[in-house]
Amino acid sequence: MEFPDNLKYAETHEWVRADNGELVTIGISDYAQAELTELVFIELPEVGREFAQGEEIAVVESVKSASDIYSPVSGEVVEVNEELNDQPSLVNESPFDQGWLFKVKLTNAAEVDGLLDAAAYTAKVS
Repeated sequence: MEFPDNLKYAETHEWVRADNGELVTIGISDYAQAELTELVFIELPEVGREFAQGEEIAVVESVKSASDIYSPVSGEVVEVNEELNDQPSLVNESPFDQGWLFKVKLTNAAEVDGLLDAAAYTAKVS
């Protein structure tokens, strides 16, 4: 499993990548996609939706189960990965590149600093 050092991780298995200043990209970790197995449907949030850290924001369904996705940071959805509507398996194939879920304009950048680094997340899931 991969746990890139340039990402931050939530206890609930989402990752955050700082894009620039107040914009971040969010997805689910390699560990999470492996546990869920083959994804068959993803309900993405609406662009423009505002939410708080820890709030349920999306749902992923696999052949095994459905799981809620919680936002690791507070902000506003500015973009979603539309490719996942037709190819949810991109999350399984490329969770950190093509399988990202949505992009957020942060309302509190300090929340990113409070997330786990790669070493702490690896220890949590090992």
